[in-house]
Amino acid sequence: MRIISLAVAGIHQASQRGLFQWLATQEANIICLQDLRCQEPILTSTPEFVLEGYTSYFFDSPTPENGVAIYCREIPKAIMYGFGSTNGEDMSGRYLQADFEHTSVCSLLAPEASSANTPEQKQKDQFFRDLQGHLSKISRKRRDYVICGNWNIAHSAVDISEPNTCKNLSGFLPEERQYLNQLYQDIGYADAFRRYNTDADEFSYWPSGEPGIGTGWRTDLQVVSQGLKNRVEYAAIYKSTSFSSHAPVIIDYDIESL
Repeated sequence: MRIISLAVAGIHQASQRGLFQWLATQEANIICLQDLRCQEPILTSTPEFVLEGYTSYFFDSPTPENGVAIYCREIPKAIMYGFGSTNGEDMSGRYLQADFEHTSVCSLLAPEASSANTPEQKQKDQFFRDLQGHLSKISRKRRDYVICGNWNIAHSAVDISEPNTCKNLSGFLPEERQYLNQLYQDIGYADAFRRYNTDADEFSYWPSGEPGIGTGWRTDLQVVSQGLKNRVEYAAIYKSTSFSSHAPVIIDYDIESL
């Protein structure tokens, strides 16, 4: 099973750069997109956002910002919008979940903050505390989970090109990195990409907007539950064509049926 995840930084501009033509050639079972910056009536009525052979699900926000999507070849048994964040931030087009027979796949867009010690950072911290509680709870279910998206956190020094200069920036703060430590070490989830690829120069996001220019971050993750840790067969970040300031994350899993 192949899952592709990408933060598009605006679905219109990503489409104009050839995203949907490329996706049509990738033979993915599921595609998770984030940061659509477009509302659902437009998403569902625009032919260029249609992928033949896929059913699409969208979750927008009240204003044309944020927004997540899931495209899947197999029709899910259920769709879930949000996860119950105490501040309601998950309902601003940030969390969409497709439930299949044995596996749930989520498209996640975490909040970002311009700097530490800001109201935006406090909102982001609360979002992740709530998400951790949610992921801890569902980890006890007899079901596999793949949470794909822009987590807006680089986990370790190997996941950012300039760790020393970025150590006090939102996205690389000690408490944010500790959140991922707890998720992986205590709760039992895993970074699927790192189960296959441990290279130090694998980045998926460039704030400059141009891949390879300026600081590189790996904030786009596919986080998997315990049962999928050893099912990762292939993982790559696609860099040959630029569709946004983020790059697609492609991961193949040894799963015959969802």
